[in-house]
Amino acid sequence: MSVAGFGLDIGATKTLGVAVDRHGTVLAEVRLPTVPGAEGVAATATAVVEQLLTTIDGDDALWPIGVGVPGLVDLAAGAVKHAVNLGLDGEWLPLRDLLEQRLGRPVVVENDVNAAALGATSLVPARPDGGPSDLAYLSLGTGLAAGLVLDGRPRRGVHGAAGEVGHIPVDPLGLWCPCGQRGCLETVASGSALAAAWPSARGAAPAAALFQAAAEGDAKAVAVRDEFAAAVASAVRLLCLIVDVDAVVLGGGVADVGEPLRAAVRQALGDQVSASPFLGSLHLADRVSVVPRGYPVAAVGAALMGRPATPDGGG
Repeated sequence: MSVAGFGLDIGATKTLGVAVDRHGTVLAEVRLPTVPGAEGVAATATAVVEQLLTTIDGDDALWPIGVGVPGLVDLAAGAVKHAVNLGLDGEWLPLRDLLEQRLGRPVVVENDVNAAALGATSLVPARPDGGPSDLAYLSLGTGLAAGLVLDGRPRRGVHGAAGEVGHIPVDPLGLWCPCGQRGCLETVASGSALAAAWPSARGAAPAAALFQAAAEGDAKAVAVRDEFAAAVASAVRLLCLIVDVDAVVLGGGVADVGEPLRAAVRQALGDQVSASPFLGSLHLADRVSVVPRGYPVAAVGAALMGRPATPDGGG
């Protein structure tokens, strides 16, 4: 197999690594439990790459190793901070330097949502003229955030805050957000918001439990589902009105629900635009898709982060 690059998605519970070809097709996949703390994170990432190397024929990777990680990322330094779930909430961790020393290869480090956005580009068709589609990846995890890929490149903003739609206040009388504001979109359109509205029993995933109950006709579940879908639809509407992307791809833990989530959000968008010919003309619902369950979107995107924007690099 012709491996072009390796990508890692470092999460609180697991680190997932993939080997990809020039087109981003996954050729091999390895996952290991993430050991928290600076040494643990670096050691886990190193072990994943080493195991990937044993699963492929030869070592012909062309691109730098890409790493997607939660928290605040200094792209120039390849350092990460405020990744609390990884046990990294103090000084900057020079993750790129640590991994380059251990692996003897160049490494690029990116925020995991931005990496996932780049990975999601492989799920969206190109424009009719062959150019890349502009895309927003909406991560419905513990919080709510979007990654943007415009003109084929991640758009981070001057302070790295591009796509932080979860902290746009939408209700001045709403719930307090962990960020310190009141009524943020994240308080109604995130995995945490869903779990608070529909606590699950016996360890079941709240989103799966909610959508299953709604499908079975539970009136309360239907109401909670529709309210949540309307909040997510508001995030989609904001993204489309601000940057007018071709596609909004739903990802994160809540997106494991799959097609029922997409259908609910599309229905909510239809309801929201029904009174506005302007919004109706934008075909917002048609832009929404969902990451296929089990697809390693952030790891694939991390691998693509190392791809040069040249014909030789496949970009």
